[in-house]
Amino acid sequence: MAASAELRIAIGERTGDVSALLLRPDGARLLYVLAHGAGAGMRHPFLETVAARLGEGGIATLRYQFPYMERRAGRPDPPAVAAATVRAAAAEAARVAPGLTLVAGGKSFGGRMTSTAQAEAPLPGVRGLVFLGFPLHPPGRPDDKRAEHLERVQIPMLFLQGTRDEFADLKLLRPVVKRLGERATLHLVEGGDHSFKVLKSARRTAEEVMTELVARIDRWGTGLL
Repeated sequence: MAASAELRIAIGERTGDVSALLLRPDGARLLYVLAHGAGAGMRHPFLETVAARLGEGGIATLRYQFPYMERRAGRPDPPAVAAATVRAAAAEAARVAPGLTLVAGGKSFGGRMTSTAQAEAPLPGVRGLVFLGFPLHPPGRPDDKRAEHLERVQIPMLFLQGTRDEFADLKLLRPVVKRLGERATLHLVEGGDHSFKVLKSARRTAEEVMTELVARIDRWGTGLL
């Protein structure tokens, strides 16, 4: 059984606090501090499913809102505010789940803001980063400048990426991962787009793709313990 709890995370005097959801299964050995993407909050069905399936495998999750999503604003927070939110969420995870190994990251924007925070200063207690679709560049504008900060991340990183992801041209992403050396692991979901949806011609269900993602996170995370 997984125990769930709603939390509030204080970001700063000017920013206020944000809501969060802790899902902690009995016997959890790992906690994933899981940030949402730019266009949807922590209760998006994709993240709900990721958290539930990870919980079934003994991995706890702490999902949380960025301030702009909490306010229902249309534009994401500036990087400094987003990074401060990531840092506060990681600190809260360590507080509510002492003893659990921590990893952090998230979907698209949330993953990139997590790595941005880690590059600025190590997130206390976080042993690795997990990206659910790293947004290397905007669709149709291939570039790898968004990955420059990853050179300053000195902990293991797992990139889960669809081969049809318009936000990450594999001709650019593969060299980025290669430059990061042993710190980085790239796992490709064949036929997946930025949301890991596959074409009908792939003859794979969304559940099968989710099973692949969760199994890879589990295997990689176990290697950190």
